[in-house]
Amino acid sequence: MHSSITGQYLTRYQRLDESGGLLPVTGAQRRFVLVRSLDRAGRPDVVPLFFAFPRGTVDLTRLRAAAGSLAALHPALRARTAVLRGTPVQRLGDAEVPAERVESAPGEDAKAALRRALGRWPADGTPLRLYLADDGPDAAEEVLAVALDHAACDGQSLARITEELTAAYRDGLGPADVDPGRVAAELRAYREAVLLQLAAEERASAPAALAYWAERLCGVQDMTPAAGVRPVPAGLPTGAAEVRIPVPAGDGVALPFPALLEACRAAVGAVHGPGHVVPVGYPWGGRPAAAEPVLGCFLNTVVFPAATGAPAHRQAGPADPAGDAATAWWDDLDRADTPFDEVVRAARAAGATAWSGRMDALLTVEDRSRRAPLRLAGVDGREVSVDGRPVRAPFAVSVSQGADVELRMVWDRALTDDAAAHDAFGALAARVRSALPSGPAGPVIAPAGHRPTS
Repeated sequence: MHSSITGQYLTRYQRLDESGGLLPVTGAQRRFVLVRSLDRAGRPDVVPLFFAFPRGTVDLTRLRAAAGSLAALHPALRARTAVLRGTPVQRLGDAEVPAERVESAPGEDAKAALRRALGRWPADGTPLRLYLADDGPDAAEEVLAVALDHAACDGQSLARITEELTAAYRDGLGPADVDPGRVAAELRAYREAVLLQLAAEERASAPAALAYWAERLCGVQDMTPAAGVRPVPAGLPTGAAEVRIPVPAGDGVALPFPALLEACRAAVGAVHGPGHVVPVGYPWGGRPAAAEPVLGCFLNTVVFPAATGAPAHRQAGPADPAGDAATAWWDDLDRADTPFDEVVRAARAAGATAWSGRMDALLTVEDRSRRAPLRLAGVDGREVSVDGRPVRAPFAVSVSQGADVELRMVWDRALTDDAAAHDAFGALAARVRSALPSGPAGPVIAPAGHRPTS
């Protein structure tokens, strides 16, 4: 009889939670716990948003109280992940959200100070933290980081957090202002949503689904060089490149998701050359249909086997990743709920022993129309980028879609040569430009919003 990883996890969790004081974790959260345990520094995956405000706009005391009201209401924002007898669980903590000004060290600007603050994030602390920094006493602006442990949020959660933080700040709310009945109802809804998600993941771990992924990924191999193989260049540990590409129709998003997968295939081909099957990971999913829209992390990581040097016109079945991305991608979506750890185990059992489960590239997509800007004291924060933060793969691509397409790539300079990275970005951008239609914008199928992590 088949025993899934999710089924085994639920059995262990239920034995631990006899008193009802623990919360389970989703498959996505389970993966983050594993990644953190394999990281030498024990770093959590952090999802930050950065907003520039005119100097003096942000009242940190008021902001701290507003963020505390969100943590009091939403279990994911006050839960701490722990591993008990080898089983990841969540324990509820206090509704505390640090909100602090980061003083710049000599030679630092605001972005460098925020990088330093995020780099010191202790894994056992609060899931939500706020940092404010500026370029010095004469700076006209200051930058606010709204940062979350990825185990506590996904793209859908980010949209609600900015919206609710705006409202709580405007109304002067704090943790004591949250109705206890709402707190209890939200806790019940969160527990039920996670259990529904685990039930869906267990159904998606049936032998037929595992056989599909085993065939689909049996040729995948690790292309990531071991740390220390390349000398680390001077300067920031990560490189970055970005471009805004106008949408010819001028009235919205026009890029179907398979076109982005093909663009990533061109990028990994520029880095590694032909003849490889490279794992590219992307987030997909959302809350189960019967679940309340609670904050949390419900996105699975799906693997796209990018065969480098493959002619894009070929049609392929699951076992031939060298064909057109759209052909097999629809089949992938039918099995996108299969948890990542189950997929890796199935692929390795089928012959992908050269793959550890690490991703050679990551792709994230965001629809800008789905998330309003953070608004404090009547001022809309201008979202900005902070380069130089660590990335969990040799390179990561993020696509922000709206009236235009904002294409951005960051890479780990210890793992990816700068020249190769720029070649990859050029190939990526060229493929995206060629995929844009010249006529009216069509519908786009894209995953729930997801942000690059550090």
